Amino acid sequence: MSDSIAAQKEPYSVKLEAGKNYAWCACGRSKDQPYCDGSHKETGLSPVFFKTEEGREAWLCGCKQTKNKPYCDGSHTAL
Repeated sequence: MSDSIAAQKEPYSVKLEAGKNYAWCACGRSKDQPYCDGSHKETGLSPVFFKTEEGREAWLCGCKQTKNKPYCDGSHTAL
């Protein structure tokens, strides 16, 4: 099992669409950050699946250390 790696040391600003399913990259290896592209295979890590009820802007974690997955909680400031 591998540890997650920081894709970047700041959050990603994204526009989420109402009712759409998302897969947030938890491993940090995806080329399609902050979303999963399947790069986690053989790491033992899995993406975080989520859906929003209404469209909105959100800050998704880029350092992969958040305690509020997939949303940024400021953990990147300690890296």
